[in-house]
Amino acid sequence: MQNVLIDAYGRRISSLRISLTNRCNLKCIYCHNEGEEDSGSEITVEEVAQIARICARYGVDKIKFSGGEPLLRRDFDEILRALPPMRDVSVTTNGTLLAARAESLKESGLDRVNVSLDSMDRDRFTFITQCKGQFDKVLDGIDAALSVGLTPVKINMVYLKGINEDEVDRMIDYVRGKPLVLQIIELMNFHGAFKYHADVASLEQRIKEKADKAVCREMHRRTKYYLGGAEVEIVRPIDNSEFCMNCNRLRITSDYKLKPCLLKNDNLVSVRGLSDAEVEAVLIKTVGAREPFFKSETAKVCQPYKIYEP
Repeated sequence: MQNVLIDAYGRRISSLRISLTNRCNLKCIYCHNEGEEDSGSEITVEEVAQIARICARYGVDKIKFSGGEPLLRRDFDEILRALPPMRDVSVTTNGTLLAARAESLKESGLDRVNVSLDSMDRDRFTFITQCKGQFDKVLDGIDAALSVGLTPVKINMVYLKGINEDEVDRMIDYVRGKPLVLQIIELMNFHGAFKYHADVASLEQRIKEKADKAVCREMHRRTKYYLGGAEVEIVRPIDNSEFCMNCNRLRITSDYKLKPCLLKNDNLVSVRGLSDAEVEAVLIKTVGAREPFFKSETAKVCQPYKIYEP
């Protein structure tokens, strides 16, 4: 039996992204809810531990938790403590609940956090999130994460046409000189929010021209730019064959289904109620059937592998 999970395009699964809930306490104008449809009961502590344990046997050593807002799960600390040893465990959060929980999450095994912060302007932040009184909570959450060592803290800024295009320099100044990384994210085409899609390619060119140096990351061949003590990444998942052809992540939905591709919902595979052996067999078959949403021969970096059946 193989000891790694590899699909027909040579893409090895080394990372899980597990959605813990569809619930959220914000109503962001661009939210695509991780590409999930409405789901049933939320994934349990035992189910998270099961899929993590099985995937760890195949060399998966990274887990990122997401939502909805994962910190709405009161048992998140318990979930973290139930995991097998992992090289990297992180969470993507809106940050509003982070200040009160940062220390306990760190103690429970969380390594780092991604925090959504699309604007440093309070009024713009309120418009984007469609919620009042949350801006300062997010900043407090980031400070708390820094103080307990949930670093590097990655700041997720969705680049929005006509809203925050003029704030990039301000955001770069915010992360400069701290264990913070600014991730500027291209808006995805979900739920009618694409009217806010901005020209990320032009922005990246401007950043590239100003950067002291640039380093191409292995994952998704994404480039990190260094600008006078600030780290900036451009995340471009839209019509991006480089992103898709180097995808090393398997998603798990909040109702415990395997989701091979963020951009598709017609190939979800439920593993709820299955034994470890049954989950393992379904996992191998599902990974074997993965294919990039956007394909390009020039983007292919690996030769196809034979699909192994359990």
